[in-house]
Amino acid sequence: ASRLRLCGLCFLLQILTIILFAAFVRYSPESSPSLCSQQLNCSWRNQDLGFRHPRFRDVHLQALLGFGLLVPFLSRYGLGSAAISIFIVAFAIQWAVLVQGLLYFFLNGKVYVGAQSMVSADFCTAAILISTGAVVGRVNPVQMLLLTLLGVTLFSLNEYILLGLMRVSDSGGSLAVHTFGAYFGLMVSRVLHQPHTDKREEQRDGGQQQEVFAVVGTISLWIFWPSFTSATTVRHNAEPWAVLNTYFSLAASTLATFVLSPLLSEESTPQMVQIQDATLAGVAMMGMAGEMLVTPFGALIAGLLAGLIPPLGFRFLTPTLCSRLKTQDMCGVHNIHGLPGILGALLGTLVAALATADAYGGRLELVFPLVAQGSRTATDQALCQLCALPVTLLLATLGGGITGALLKMKGLRSSPD
Repeated sequence: ASRLRLCGLCFLLQILTIILFAAFVRYSPESSPSLCSQQLNCSWRNQDLGFRHPRFRDVHLQALLGFGLLVPFLSRYGLGSAAISIFIVAFAIQWAVLVQGLLYFFLNGKVYVGAQSMVSADFCTAAILISTGAVVGRVNPVQMLLLTLLGVTLFSLNEYILLGLMRVSDSGGSLAVHTFGAYFGLMVSRVLHQPHTDKREEQRDGGQQQEVFAVVGTISLWIFWPSFTSATTVRHNAEPWAVLNTYFSLAASTLATFVLSPLLSEESTPQMVQIQDATLAGVAMMGMAGEMLVTPFGALIAGLLAGLIPPLGFRFLTPTLCSRLKTQDMCGVHNIHGLPGILGALLGTLVAALATADAYGGRLELVFPLVAQGSRTATDQALCQLCALPVTLLLATLGGGITGALLKMKGLRSSPD
């Protein structure tokens, strides 16, 4: 029955997607300023050129390798969770193109698809892969497909509120990707709580297989994440800040994790999984402020703080989440995405409050166009950045609760094993 449900749901969703693509989706015309002028974000004015730029390639590789190889460390689910990651990517990109297209790239009854819309779809897919890290091994493929369907829709709504209505700057996704993805998944996990799994200890040591996945995934993060962070910057001139700040944060967070790891664990030698966690925390911290920071030492300080979160989180917060809040965080997304994402949002708020024309020069218009135009003060922009945090948490938790309740329906429940 479970196999038949999976076959039927995959067939129906793919046919539905094909019909919707046939009715609405078209390739965007080359160099169409009139089309761009009616959108909220005109950074995709020459989006067709993006397919000849490594930006799209790097972001797509990051979604497949960087995120896809982060969850297969549980020895019982290693190869299966890698397959599930590709399964999620295959559907999420199609659905995200449709949903985001209706919000951002819709004109004259059609959704126009180009490089920037595909980059946005990959960002959405990354958030969903983060969410699945909280429930991997505890839900069946049918539930995972429905989680993706609802998660993509809610992510797109949250992103539209933040970037389109509130005009928040979040190029690397501290809020839209990391925070939303983590707390959406955690709320689904809370609703799907299984008391019997608290009585047994998950086997997290996958031996050589675990190390291979961790090595490939971590190296992919180091290679491609700076491009991921800078992929949605308004113009190419703003990219160097985002790229360099991400690199500095990665370096500092990796060293910082070994300040505490030897004290909190019995392992005296560095482990690749620890570097992986530190890398994720560092980039989540830098997602919002990456294109804002004007000094390299600021990125190093942010990375240092981010690198301290995973060791402390796995040592003290994860047991509390499981025992008191009844939330089973299978991959520790709260420690490596959720908390660093929140701190990254607070850092972005602080930097926005200090933004001045003297410090930014001509780049103020690139990072904070409303401030440069005089429509907002730096304080107003900072308040918008700050208000985006509770909005994201509210949508993530409410959406996760509703999604978890749907996945808990009798016909969709996974077996206890």
